[in-house]
Amino acid sequence: MENYSKSVVAVILGGGAGSRLSPLTATRSKPAVPIAGKYRLVDIPISNCINSNINRMFVLTQFNSASLNKHIKNTYHFSAFSSGFVDILAAEQTPDNPGWFQGTADAVKQSLRHISNFEYEYILILSGDQLYQMDFSEMISNHKAQHADITIATIPVGDREAPEFGILKTNDEHFITSFIEKPSKELLPEWTSDTGADMQKQGRNYLASMGIYIFNKKILDHLLYEKNPKATDFGKEIIPESIDNHKVISYQYDGYWTDIGNIYSFFEANLALTDDVPAFNLFDNNKTVYSRARMLPPAKISGTTLEKTIIAEGSIINASRIEQSVVGIRSRIGHGTTIVSAYIMGNDFYETLSEMESSKNTGMPKIGIGERCYIKDAIIDKNCRIGNDVKIIGGKHLPNRDHELYSVKDGIVVVRKSAILPDGFVI
Repeated sequence: MENYSKSVVAVILGGGAGSRLSPLTATRSKPAVPIAGKYRLVDIPISNCINSNINRMFVLTQFNSASLNKHIKNTYHFSAFSSGFVDILAAEQTPDNPGWFQGTADAVKQSLRHISNFEYEYILILSGDQLYQMDFSEMISNHKAQHADITIATIPVGDREAPEFGILKTNDEHFITSFIEKPSKELLPEWTSDTGADMQKQGRNYLASMGIYIFNKKILDHLLYEKNPKATDFGKEIIPESIDNHKVISYQYDGYWTDIGNIYSFFEANLALTDDVPAFNLFDNNKTVYSRARMLPPAKISGTTLEKTIIAEGSIINASRIEQSVVGIRSRIGHGTTIVSAYIMGNDFYETLSEMESSKNTGMPKIGIGERCYIKDAIIDKNCRIGNDVKIIGGKHLPNRDHELYSVKDGIVVVRKSAILPDGFVI
């Protein structure tokens, strides 16, 4: 694998306010949302870069960025003999630009004055809210071999997903000839592509942009500063305007990839990790997912029947049954509790015995999940205090709603971070 530590910088876009992932984004940015019990979403693109020998990364943020800053500061330390780093670039007001980031292209443009202090030939632009394992070095090698100006990573999608993406068409050399942002269902027949026999068998006939781009440095500077200085978005403006004047190629990726755009996709992606052979493989020697090393004790489990469940370190579990669920770091689950199809994010700290006693005396539930609870089709955010005999049963029978303690979206109950649900509470 070629080493791109000198020629490539990666820029990871932190995304907007993340309202479709609310209430998980009420106090944190989208890339800081915990996944798989012990990671954060931003760990995915950073790990993909490290595994691809790309070790200079900038993470662009503007909303609720404190927990993301803290996570990156505590996690990514490169050797003093390495040129590697992961730097946060927060939106900042300057004399010539008093506003926030207005879109993906605007975010990169505003950050280039910091990024341009480094030498690089190619800039790799990534999203901070996708779940996938991809070798970017292959994509960059292909970009160089094709003498491309811009490469767009693409993935075949079917009829149902296509209207949510930028869809493109290519010629026989994989050069992109046309591009449409979020086409309506009626237009789809005009946008089918030869995605390969395997993909076509699955009904995946459209090439969708993954929001992963490689730009030659000079081309990006030209597009942002000279060609269209008012452009704010890559998908809506920069990419469609580049196709006629530049060599823009498609790099087709056929592996697992999901865009964590809303609560339903987030929930499904986490529960899919409990499959016997999950599509996203956390157990791959060559595709390590890096995160903060927390030095936690091993999980302790007593009297619990576990079925297709992931349990993170530091947990103390006395539940009667946990099925098809992800249980995050430092989780505490009491006797007689049953959990089915749920993501329990865990806790940021342990309560001491004296704190537990004090909580008991004031009628406050202990941190974690109490005894004889039943939780199904739910996401329990961090540091929640759920009392005894609590029932949380998600499903299509529940209408979407926002409550001060929880939200319901697409039948999934999301208990807000640090919420306190008293004994006997029912959702």
